[in-house]
Amino acid sequence: MPNLFEISIILVVIGVGAGILGSLVGIGGGIIMSPTLSFLGLAPAQVASTSLIAVSSTSTSSVIAYARLQKIKYNIAIKMAIFSSPGAIFGALISTNIAPLDFKLFFAILLFTTGVYLLFRSSILSERKVRTDSRWIKIFFYCGTVGAGIISSLFGIGGGVIFVPLLVLINGMNMTSAVPTAQLALMSTSLVGTITHVILGNPEYSFALFLCIGSFVGAQIGSKLLARFKDSTLAKIFAFLLIAVAIRFLLDLFNK
Repeated sequence: MPNLFEISIILVVIGVGAGILGSLVGIGGGIIMSPTLSFLGLAPAQVASTSLIAVSSTSTSSVIAYARLQKIKYNIAIKMAIFSSPGAIFGALISTNIAPLDFKLFFAILLFTTGVYLLFRSSILSERKVRTDSRWIKIFFYCGTVGAGIISSLFGIGGGVIFVPLLVLINGMNMTSAVPTAQLALMSTSLVGTITHVILGNPEYSFALFLCIGSFVGAQIGSKLLARFKDSTLAKIFAFLLIAVAIRFLLDLFNK
């Protein structure tokens, strides 16, 4: 087990990488930070809450940068946040009762699914957009945001992995608008989830501090790269990393 100094360095570096990738790809840096915390031996509720504090930092940093660039669609982001916030509260409550083995299993499935999504994101998001004038499509859209809130607080990853596809496929946004808009919804959702976790007494604050320092800086870097960075290669590398981590989780489960 690394000592506190080594852990702090690891967490800051992980935070920077998570901030850059989360801001660039729009799925939330928690998808990197949560597995790291789990490997360090934290309980599910500690993993989710500690990561979510850093996700709040990352998304806040990204929102500040994107607001200056005037890339956020505030109307739709606020509506998404209104629906996802109750889900964030519910997800935090679930995290306190989930068994560690179940947490790892469900998290492995989520990581694997996210990795596959990133590998095929271009073809998925280039499919014909859905008509938004249907009442059922609107219901599906907002139910999806509730689900994003639950996932955000349960695993501490933020809801960007759901927010971005919803915005692109259903609202017809391009990626340069969807990612900033998703970051505002993600910020609101993660803050609500974080407050709920704090009330429940779940976070490991020292770990969260180091992740916040790194992720805030990383998000500023990532938001500046979005307009000029071709992220297809980065997304594929990131996808293979997530799939590898998912396989590692599954191997840990089989070896229990």
